[in-house]
Amino acid sequence: MAVTEPAPAPPLPAHEGILRRQSSRESAARTYARSLPIVPVRARGLTIEGADGRRYLDCLSGAGTLALGHNHPVVLEAIKRVLDSGAPLHVLDLATPVKDAFVTELFSTLPREFADNARVQFCGPAGTDAVEAAFKLVRAATGRSGLLAFTGAYHGMTTGALAASGGAEDVRVTRLPFPQDYRCPFGIGGEAGARTAAHWTENLLDDPKSGTPAPAGMILEPVQGEGGVNPAPDGWMRRMREITETRSIPLIADEVQTGVGRTGAFWAVEHSGIVPDVMVLSKAIGGSLPLAVIVYRSELDTWQPGAHAGTFRGNQLAMAAGTATLAYVRENGLAERAGVLGGRMLVSLRSLAADHPCVGDVRGRGLMIGVEIVDPEARPQGTGTEPPPDPVLAAAVQQECLSRGLIVELGGRYSTVVRLLPPLTLTDEQATAVVDRLADALAAAERSPHRRLPTGSLR
Repeated sequence: MAVTEPAPAPPLPAHEGILRRQSSRESAARTYARSLPIVPVRARGLTIEGADGRRYLDCLSGAGTLALGHNHPVVLEAIKRVLDSGAPLHVLDLATPVKDAFVTELFSTLPREFADNARVQFCGPAGTDAVEAAFKLVRAATGRSGLLAFTGAYHGMTTGALAASGGAEDVRVTRLPFPQDYRCPFGIGGEAGARTAAHWTENLLDDPKSGTPAPAGMILEPVQGEGGVNPAPDGWMRRMREITETRSIPLIADEVQTGVGRTGAFWAVEHSGIVPDVMVLSKAIGGSLPLAVIVYRSELDTWQPGAHAGTFRGNQLAMAAGTATLAYVRENGLAERAGVLGGRMLVSLRSLAADHPCVGDVRGRGLMIGVEIVDPEARPQGTGTEPPPDPVLAAAVQQECLSRGLIVELGGRYSTVVRLLPPLTLTDEQATAVVDRLADALAAAERSPHRRLPTGSLR
């Protein structure tokens, strides 16, 4: 009797094969791909279409890079004009009409008091390189080496930027308390917590026995993004400006994620009215393509030629796309629109807490929003009164969002803050759809069995 050969297994769908090959060939350090197993093939505005034919509302937006969403017509047209013109695409840091137009548009959006006395340095293509440039700049200008940074900060993945970020260990950076309402480091929150944080900073700098190296600069985010979407209080921002200014410490504002209208002002420092000494800019300024710069007071421009260089500082396509993006946001009032729409979304999301006790806090500014997921049945940690964060439930919420066609990212100390970074072109209807899908995902995640980590395992 003939042996019947088993039928060959049906071929994997194309997207599954791509995901399998990615898993087998790419580094263990890959990030977004782990929690978002999709294969984008088309995108426009808020929407991504995967290779499997599914459509998703993208509230990650390239980690805040896509101010106008995917493939906005003004961005595509700007890129096409450069490609069709025959202009060189790679020119190091030489002057070009494309660069001149970008700098002109960029300076027109900056606070006037800052822009009128500013210089710009083009950096490597990532925001972390601009952070490194800012550190070099202030160290050269002051002759000092120490840095002041804040708990919960995130400034990039290169060595110096990581040293100034919240998870660093064994570094020469003085860590200062960042004020929060929900999990105040002093347990008081509100204006009192912000005043206490400012007092702590001032006392540390003036105490000759504090062990604080003479600082070359202070770096802060007007809204901490990866740290859990923690907006800095405006009064506290003004106090940091006073503290640094009276002590001749350059203040570096990291606007890599908060810039270009994201928080409801074109630049997030404008909410408090402060003028920093250095602004670190990337992400949205390139209109979806890699671009990073620092802009700084001309008095700091004491470093030597070549003190900070890089082969890919002259990305002509990114400058053209960035010019178009900056102009579109400015001309169409998208920053103001982000403030209004983001405020409505915060109200809607806060109303979910009544039906979903796992929603510990909802916070943000403009279209930079965070929903902190907690375990309401667990006892508070230490001396705090808030329920402990629940990273497993937060991951379940993220996956339930994805199954409903909503792409979100997790952030915060324990990856328990669901982050929303939709494009500034978000419509009212789309905003409602985002909130509705997140609400459905919360309900589904709460119903699903998931292992709660013991409180002592959070660190």
